[in-house]
Amino acid sequence: MLSYFYHPTTVTWSIHVVFAFILSVRVIMKRPSTGVALAWLLVINAIPIFGALIYLLIGERRISWSRQESIKQLRSDYSEVIEQAVHAGLLTVDWEKHGELAESMGRLGRQMVGSPTVCGSNYELFGETEEILRRIAEDIDKADRSVLMEFYIWGSGGLADEVLAAVIRAQQRGVHCCLLIDAVGARPWWKGSQPAELKAAGVELRPALPVGLFRSLVGRTDLRLHRKIVVIDSEVSWTGSMNLVDPKFFKQDSGVGEWVDAMVRLQGSVVSSLAATMIGDWTLEGDDSLSELVSRHHLHLVAPQGAADIQVIPSGPGETNDGLLQMILTMINGAREELLLTTPYLVPDESLVRALRGASARGVKVRVIVPRKVDSVMTRYASRSYYDDLLTSGIDLYLYDGGLLHTKSITVDGHISMFGTVNFDMRSLWLNYEVALFVYDAGFGSNLRELQQSYLDDSERVDRDSWSERSFVNRLLENTLRLVSPLL
Repeated sequence: MLSYFYHPTTVTWSIHVVFAFILSVRVIMKRPSTGVALAWLLVINAIPIFGALIYLLIGERRISWSRQESIKQLRSDYSEVIEQAVHAGLLTVDWEKHGELAESMGRLGRQMVGSPTVCGSNYELFGETEEILRRIAEDIDKADRSVLMEFYIWGSGGLADEVLAAVIRAQQRGVHCCLLIDAVGARPWWKGSQPAELKAAGVELRPALPVGLFRSLVGRTDLRLHRKIVVIDSEVSWTGSMNLVDPKFFKQDSGVGEWVDAMVRLQGSVVSSLAATMIGDWTLEGDDSLSELVSRHHLHLVAPQGAADIQVIPSGPGETNDGLLQMILTMINGAREELLLTTPYLVPDESLVRALRGASARGVKVRVIVPRKVDSVMTRYASRSYYDDLLTSGIDLYLYDGGLLHTKSITVDGHISMFGTVNFDMRSLWLNYEVALFVYDAGFGSNLRELQQSYLDDSERVDRDSWSERSFVNRLLENTLRLVSPLL
């Protein structure tokens, strides 16, 4: 009888039961959303030992104490910058011309994220990746003082190498160049020769959120810097969905076609907001003070230039809670005529699904465009489990056939837009460090809507009746993966 209690199987199951109970209580007391909680309870209890280990590694939005303190300091520094912006008149937005919804969103973003709307910016929207890479290289070649860049992925080959060469040329003529590239997203690039070339030229290069055993003990290792920002001379900035890669050379063996992206080139007041976001990220990965970086790169508040009023909303663990999600929900709930959304990964939480269904029910023309194929099999099937929710609510769903549509955008009634790096999935909304532009300008809305229309023209509308006839096996697989969709 005693040997039974010491049998390896008995010991293993006893350890599993104890850990599963303790961690289940922890999940319940942490009070995440119901879907996330149930997904983790399933993993912890269904996978002996390893389920508990997985939760300990990636189950909570843990960041190190030092990062928490650094973020607190950044908030204090940003509040001073905002006061300067007030005195400079950069926050004097005429909300009457935008309407009640825009004013509510502006107030929400400032209250929950601490990011005010700045008035007076110019924009150029680009939907051709070759042109984007060439124009970024041209802007860098014109730099006199500083080049600040942060990307989730940097890949060698094609026109991406021209951008790299432009950075090296800028550094060699005395321009201060800082590149912050995600340690995991760009792992193949970090193992190549280009990082050494940049460092040899004097470029300041840092990996964002590096991973390691010690870091996994003090914080999650799968929190990633997903932002894409370029700031040149504190006068010109770029942001959008595109990584610093040439699609003709990027993931050619994934079977999804070339990645289709969009970026916006900005001038005017909004450049200061994007520069502040990038500089903040840079300080979190080093010992530089914000004031030192501002002085070194000759950063300054940029005078209004143009008609667009833009709010930059960064998000990420330790920085914001659900501010970005609240902005998107407010935007959807405020739609009255048309809402058009593009995203590569459609794995939304319950609140987003309900908001989209509610918009359709009150008569809004809701259309969602997603790529037919994505580079993650699990995400592909989990995403399809949501199609029924949308189609039965009268929402038009389109599958894009021109490649992996990677543009993340929302237009509402032609005059309010969201454009940036955030996907319609749980990872983007809760785990990644993202940045989104909320643009209160009919001109930008028209340009973005035109780009979205080009995606519609290359898409096939999903027929509700045909979709309902897919096999039981496919539906079972989709709904099974949906259970872990909060973890994807």
